[in-house]
Amino acid sequence: MTAISRLSLLGLLVALFGISPTLANDKTMVVPAPLVDDRRQDATAETAVLAGGCFWGVQAVFQHVKGVSRAVSGYAGGTKESATYDMVSSGRTGHAEAVEITFDPRVVSYGTILRIFFSVAHNPTELNRQGPDLGPQYRSAIFTQDATQRRIAEAYVAQLDKAGIYRRRIVTQVNGADPFYAAEAYHQDYATLHPREPYIVFHDLPKIEALKRLFAASARSKPVLLTKAGAEE
Repeated sequence: MTAISRLSLLGLLVALFGISPTLANDKTMVVPAPLVDDRRQDATAETAVLAGGCFWGVQAVFQHVKGVSRAVSGYAGGTKESATYDMVSSGRTGHAEAVEITFDPRVVSYGTILRIFFSVAHNPTELNRQGPDLGPQYRSAIFTQDATQRRIAEAYVAQLDKAGIYRRRIVTQVNGADPFYAAEAYHQDYATLHPREPYIVFHDLPKIEALKRLFAASARSKPVLLTKAGAEE
């Protein structure tokens, strides 16, 4: 995910000719709220692990969601020994680029987390890819942490498919709680630290703007970051 390897042709056009990044945002939409959800009033923290292509953008989206206290880019599945960017990028380790999200279920429910995931964080109909990024490490997947999360996730995927929200079938995998390994430090808060990098401008900043536009009540203006580059509101 270096600046050179991750630039798409359109990303280069953004950098060179100033093409509006809103072009990348034409697939975002507000999908219906889940019919099955669980806002846990007896807990102050819950964890969700989601994979939706490059973790830079997924992390950035959820860092802007109210009720989220921490979002970590990393690798879900596979082994600890092979959980490095160079090895995961081969597509042969079994990992998915993923984000571990810690949130307060009294503020934002797991179902709402999934709604944002399906609406603005990624395209759930792309198999083993997201945009210019190809390979099984960029697959769409939900790593449920318990039986309740699995019930909500499976019901939601079925609900969206039945409603025909997307032109193509949803390919999002609903998995159990596979191991999660934090990515290298230089991947954390990447969209915030590199807002002018063409890949971020074209692919990720529009996701944040879509969140603020489509989920205004759930969006925060300043992200909750892992580094000292910014502060939680």
